[in-house]
Amino acid sequence: MATIVEPTVFELSSPGRRGVRMPASDVPETALPPRQLLRSDLPLPELAEVDVVRHYTKLSKFNYSVDDGFYPLGSCTMKYNPKINEDTCRLPGFLFTHPLQPIETVQGNLALMYELQEWLKEISGFAGITLQPAAGAHGEFTGVLIMNAYHKSRSDTKRTKMLIPDAAHGTNPASVGMLGMSVVTIPSDPRGNVDLKALEAACDDTVVGMMLTNPNTLGLFDENIEKVIELVHNCGGLMYGDGANLNPLLGVVRPGDLGFDVMHFNLHKTFSVPHGGGGPGSGPVGVSQTLVDFLPAPLVGIIEEGDDDEMAPLYGFVTPKKSIGRMKAFHGHFGGGLVRAYTYIAMHGPDGLKDIAQYSVLNANYLQARLRETYEIPYHRICMHEFVAEGKFEGSDVRALDISKRLMDYGFHPPTNYFPLIVPEALMIEPTETENKDTLDRFADALIKIAEEAKSQPDLLHNAPLTTKFGRMDEVKAARELVLCCWLPENYSDQ
Repeated sequence: MATIVEPTVFELSSPGRRGVRMPASDVPETALPPRQLLRSDLPLPELAEVDVVRHYTKLSKFNYSVDDGFYPLGSCTMKYNPKINEDTCRLPGFLFTHPLQPIETVQGNLALMYELQEWLKEISGFAGITLQPAAGAHGEFTGVLIMNAYHKSRSDTKRTKMLIPDAAHGTNPASVGMLGMSVVTIPSDPRGNVDLKALEAACDDTVVGMMLTNPNTLGLFDENIEKVIELVHNCGGLMYGDGANLNPLLGVVRPGDLGFDVMHFNLHKTFSVPHGGGGPGSGPVGVSQTLVDFLPAPLVGIIEEGDDDEMAPLYGFVTPKKSIGRMKAFHGHFGGGLVRAYTYIAMHGPDGLKDIAQYSVLNANYLQARLRETYEIPYHRICMHEFVAEGKFEGSDVRALDISKRLMDYGFHPPTNYFPLIVPEALMIEPTETENKDTLDRFADALIKIAEEAKSQPDLLHNAPLTTKFGRMDEVKAARELVLCCWLPENYSDQ
């Protein structure tokens, strides 16, 4: 198929067109920098407002988003983002404040952050929360720093290895590696749980702890979770919970109650902060009472108790006694993440959060049941919020990538491909709680039809997608031959 190439704004430019007229300056003029620091030319495109609006609106229609349709990216929780979140984060009192303002002028902001900390504590069962980390991986790094600081505070310096299951997220070993620790991979057993014998053999006095995603990336709740935590604690290690898959646990299980010591939350997964496009993410970290003193500084706290009848409490910043220090400029992604997550939790309440968990599990198991006769699903168990199928068929050279590309022709975004690595040709599917049965049935019907095509018309899948604005990309070439600079006209010269 022909690929449509949209002209850039530079190519649309025409001399003399103007889209804006700058007002007269209302501040004193200052001298320009020395001549050698000035450009000889600045080739900005010349366009009318209508040209710019139409260009970017057209480009936006090339994109697929969660507002367009189903987005079943496993392990990413691409749920619908309620539009009330956008209204609240744009309230003037939130939108037009600055983190360096005196605390007396931003009491509403601080009150929201304090309440969000308290709500996350209640939801997770942890004793303390920091809202600073900018994303899940940043939260992981924060959590591992806290674990390391705890051991060092006890002069236990020989602990240098982290236990990580083979069904973990890829960011787990990366976070550990940034601190110079070694990773010991723990295999899964035939039912998709942590292999207890392998874990017991790896537990000794050099273990910092274990990083466990539960439910794991297979979408399975570890049936031996209490024994896993017991083994790690018995050798003096700490238990880290990767909170990326918290969605199916809301209102049902609290990780802190299970014995986890540290966990990061993904507000952009579990609590509907927009996910993708480079951010903003948000990765708060919760800790047990033992680790509260090591949390990053500052935290939002009550620095002056109020009178319930006449005066509200005064909120401010507090520093834990053994804090690992600041992890981010200022106090987290306030409007981009924290206000949206606060709104989502407030709108649902305790019963609504439990509904989120139950519907996410129901939807995933419904899809799994519909596809089980067509696709190989290696772990024959009730799943949680997601499941993994194998994207291959006996006697066909069609693979997971071909299936995913063909799904685009049916109007669906592909699921996660080739992850987790322990499942061959993995298709990792997470419907989330926000999709209705009609959407799930259309998606299942498409996958079943594609399975038929894989056997009868494999070339159709090899060449897919066929109906999208752009055909199949050469992804290997794109990765090897990066184009990182902006477009500039051929005659441009920066003297």
